[in-house]
Amino acid sequence: MKREDKIRLSIAREAARIMYEDGVKEYRDAKRKAARCFSPEKTLTLGSHLPSNAEIHEELSRLVRMHEGDVQPERLLRLRLLALSWLELFAPFRPYLVGSVLTGTVTERSDIDLHLFADSAEEVELFLEGQDIPYEAETVSIRHGSEFRDYYHLYLDADGVVVECTVYYSSERHHRPKSSIPGRPMERADAKRLRELIAEESNTVQPHP
Repeated sequence: MKREDKIRLSIAREAARIMYEDGVKEYRDAKRKAARCFSPEKTLTLGSHLPSNAEIHEELSRLVRMHEGDVQPERLLRLRLLALSWLELFAPFRPYLVGSVLTGTVTERSDIDLHLFADSAEEVELFLEGQDIPYEAETVSIRHGSEFRDYYHLYLDADGVVVECTVYYSSERHHRPKSSIPGRPMERADAKRLRELIAEESNTVQPHP
């Protein structure tokens, strides 16, 4: 393996450790923190030395299997059942589950990521208020090429698990955003698909003593 490939692998493993142990969610933040650990040189945080998100995800999955392999299947099933209850609640907004609870790489810090579709964010807020469900909200700016776009996020608490909802316009439901990991259209599941996954899992998961 070339020296720069070793550096790339080391950064990927350190970034995965940072995400696993410190709870850092963004791959970008984790990889830059990891790169700074290996050298004070600014150039090490940029360019070909930086691993892809997919490489970091692979190392993160390896860490989860290594440290939590015995409890992960039960945890995943529990989180997916919880996610299903929220998908059913948010049925008026034709929601999708995305993120780690869908892909399966979950840890004790994992949250539930949902995409909701409405004519306005206020419509979702009024729905939650009508259900007496407390929430926190923020607007997050994401860069797309040379432009920035604002996304409205709602944060709910479900028995200690954070449910993060990103609100999109109704017209955007058939447009799948790109995943930050493989760079392909994001994997997502509606309530029907999640029920199928849960049924498959239920036949294989044994309760952890």
